Amino acid sequence: MNRHLDARVLILPGAVLLVAYLTIVPLGMLVYGSLRSGAVGDPGATYTLANYARAYLDPTLYRLFLNSIVYAAGTCLLAFVIGAYLAWVTERTNTPLRGLIAVIALVPFIVPGILNTISWLLLLSPRIGLINLVVKNALGVTAGPFDVYTLAGMIWVEATHLYPLVFLLMSAAFRSMDMSLEEASIMAGSRTFTTLRRVTLPLMRPAIISTMLIMFVRAIEAFEVPALIGIPAGIPVFTSRIFLAIHQFPSDFGLAGSYAITLLLLSTVGVLIYHRLTGHAKRFATITGKGYRPRLVDLGRWRYATCGGALLIFAVTVALPVLVLCWVSVTPYYGVPSWELLQRATLEAYRYVLNYPTALVAFKNSLYLAAGSATAVMLLTSVVAWITVKSKFPGRALLDNLAFIPIAFPGIVLGVSLIWVSLTLVPVIYGTFWLLLIAYITRFMPYGIRAASASMVQIHDDLEEAALACGSSWRQAFQRIILPLLMPGFVAGWIYVSTVSLRELSTSILLYSPDSIVLAILAFDMWEGGQYNYVAALGVIMVSVLVLMATVARRLGARIGLAQ
Repeated sequence: MNRHLDARVLILPGAVLLVAYLTIVPLGMLVYGSLRSGAVGDPGATYTLANYARAYLDPTLYRLFLNSIVYAAGTCLLAFVIGAYLAWVTERTNTPLRGLIAVIALVPFIVPGILNTISWLLLLSPRIGLINLVVKNALGVTAGPFDVYTLAGMIWVEATHLYPLVFLLMSAAFRSMDMSLEEASIMAGSRTFTTLRRVTLPLMRPAIISTMLIMFVRAIEAFEVPALIGIPAGIPVFTSRIFLAIHQFPSDFGLAGSYAITLLLLSTVGVLIYHRLTGHAKRFATITGKGYRPRLVDLGRWRYATCGGALLIFAVTVALPVLVLCWVSVTPYYGVPSWELLQRATLEAYRYVLNYPTALVAFKNSLYLAAGSATAVMLLTSVVAWITVKSKFPGRALLDNLAFIPIAFPGIVLGVSLIWVSLTLVPVIYGTFWLLLIAYITRFMPYGIRAASASMVQIHDDLEEAALACGSSWRQAFQRIILPLLMPGFVAGWIYVSTVSLRELSTSILLYSPDSIVLAILAFDMWEGGQYNYVAALGVIMVSVLVLMATVARRLGARIGLAQ
């Protein structure tokens, strides 16, 4: 029996300690840094509340807080409207091309936030935006009608990046509903849209509120739009203020820490409300019988209008940003599309990027980080999922919650906390690839634990017990029985973590060095340097790599699933 316990004695406590270190230590160091009066390593620094006083007594705090709330609320509302409309069209109606709409709706998820933001700057900037330039040339006016450097512009750009997540969440909610109440409403004489307003939406209330809360948290922690649009426009939010506090000279880590604590509290409140709502979602359950199948709403002639609306959304939010990147990447200079400029198209920007030494380092680092963080996250969370689902480990519920805590950590807040961790506890990793790897593992661990736990629940205990009864050790049973059966969920989690790791900017922006630069940082720096065609070429390459990774991983997952 001791032979069976050897691996568990080492692996299980090790996983618990690692999860605790990845979550508790950064949080503790963030609080520690916000209470210090001096810079990191200053022996004369003392504990003080002066950083909080400077932050909360600042006359601009009200504007900072209001901007952050309006930006997050506006983004979550607009993203929800777009995503929920597309989910309803594809899951509940007889709209033509529903399968194509469902596929295209996920395209913005693949495009990194930094590239989506740059695309809209190239389209809607009042000075260089292609749409404004076309309008000015066509109408002979001196100013275009659009200005992305406004709070409304920030909301639009962020919403076009986040609505695919709303689409995924709301699609699942629409797909799982029993439509008997809708059928009863229609049989009683209600119109389709009356039934949608008075029956469907009330039944969907938990899903709607929880989805909007997730969007609010994602928007309030967003960095790309506040950095590239908000800072030049003079519209501060918490993420941009934290970035500026770190990147001023000398860096003000204490002030950044105090702002980071505020942002963390806002995110935590949103996550706690989400958990409370989803914990009481059973009272809205409607699926009660076998053979359940959702009913499609016949829209009649309106089905062509809903199809046209969906295609118009994609033309504006998907086609325009991708096409502008492709156009700018092949033109020798920035200009309005014309036949003359098209004849001068060149691949010089792609040759420059592919031969640029820093770009090669960024490609290598990004790929290593994507693969390394995804593999580490899924291996760690697979063990944690076994502890929380299969074992009788004391405090396993606490461990599950501990692994989920980083979901409330905005990327820029995690970056601030890991600066303190690396400079105070382990200075040898500061500015290295390993610090970024730790940051990514911590940031994306909650997504891995949810994917692993959902798959672990489906594995019957008898399989593991049979292996142990036949003389296998726990490690052998986990390696040969649990992991293969867990593989579909493992691959799904791996695809998601590797994709978001490859496009991550908000955490990386505070932790990278020239040797650990990643693609998102390189794109950010190129844009700041005015290298529009080079950053566009880099963006097209990044999107191509992400599509290739997702396709290969999905096909591999399908083969593994068929082999089970």
